Parts: sequence; C-alpha cells; structure tokens
Amino acid sequence: MIAIIADDHPLFRVALAQASSAILGNDALLLQAQTMEQVWPLLRQHPDTHFIFLDLKMPGSDGFTGLSALRTEYPDVPVIMVSAEEDPVIIKQALALGAAAYIPKSVPLELLSDAISAVLNGDSWLPPGLADDVNNAKPLIDNDFAERLEQLTPQQFRVLKMIADGLLNKQIAYEMNVQETTIKQHVSAILRKLNVNNRTLAGIMFEKLRLPESYTG
Repeated sequence: MIAIIADDHPLFRVALAQASSAILGNDALLLQAQTMEQVWPLLRQHPDTHFIFLDLKMPGSDGFTGLSALRTEYPDVPVIMVSAEEDPVIIKQALALGAAAYIPKSVPLELLSDAISAVLNGDSWLPPGLADDVNNAKPLIDNDFAERLEQLTPQQFRVLKMIADGLLNKQIAYEMNVQETTIKQHVSAILRKLNVNNRTLAGIMFEKLRLPESYTG
C-alpha cells in the first residue's frame, strides 16, 4: 500500500502518517510532501500510489488547482482532501471536482479508517452529519465547467494555468520547452473544450479554481 501525505503543516503530516500507519499496517509506504512541487516526483516514482491526502491550500496548490491538476494528470489515483475549512460550499466543490473524500482537520483521526476504507472500495466519504449541508450547498463552480475541465489533457491544463497567470504563448513555450506553434495548438484545443472564444475568458474560468480570499483552507 502506497499513500502520499501532502500538507505544509509538519505536525499534522506526522499525525496523519501515524494514524494511517495504524490503519494500513507497518508495511504501508507513506510518503510526505510539503509543497505541490514535491508531489509530482513522488507520483512519477510511484505511479501505483493507492491514494493521496491533499491539503486544500498549500504552497503550489491554490484552492482547487492542485486537486484539478492531480485529477487531470493521475485520474486513477483517488484524492482525499484535508483542510481546516469546513464550509459545505467548499466541500461540495471539492467533491464535484473529483475528490474522493473530504476530511476537516477537526475530525477525530479515528474516523480516518472509515474514510480510507471507503476510498479504497471506490466510494466517496464525508464526515457524519455533513452530508445534508453539503448536498444543499450552492456550488462555487457550475458542473458544466467541471465536466469541460476534465476533458483537458495534462499539457493543456498546465497551459491553461499559465494563461491564467498572464503568460504569453512564447513564455509558455519557454516554460514547457516546446515550440510556440505547439502552444498555439494547445490554446485552440483549450478554447474549444471550454467553449470560450478567447484566452482571457479561459483564464477567467481557471481563476474559479482559486479560492476567494475569505477562505483560508
């Protein structure tokens, strides 16, 4: 069993690792990352990872951007979101964007067993008592956009993020070490899949994945 714990709070990573080890057994390989940039090499080394604990807001993962990037790049690896944020709106959005489970950091670690078991069985999981509030919450992002986002390839997702960051095609080509014509092809495909007419609108849509400042994660 292989799991990745991605959180920028060392004490919480240790607590999560200890609780997970007790559930999964001493033979489980529990890898840790404190930034999103550290997650990618771990996944490349261990593409057979069984699941990932992902903090909602950590360096390199602003809001739902990390979750969406993981779902695009590694759609077969379940993501369990962990966060201090307990707003039903945020939880609903995480699930809509592909999170397999959502664990508020206030939840007793004893409930981890239920969450992990559900995810490994292919089910979703929420803490007891939150289901009704989450179901009734108004989504931050409409389902149509979430579905269109899933159509992007990993390369197109990275291009879209850089478009949202304000980079020009030639700058994106430099960052990705490809020809500018390749980026132009990606941009055309992105606009078509997102059903927008220009890169500005595409960037605005991507910004929806970044949480408003009122949410601290």
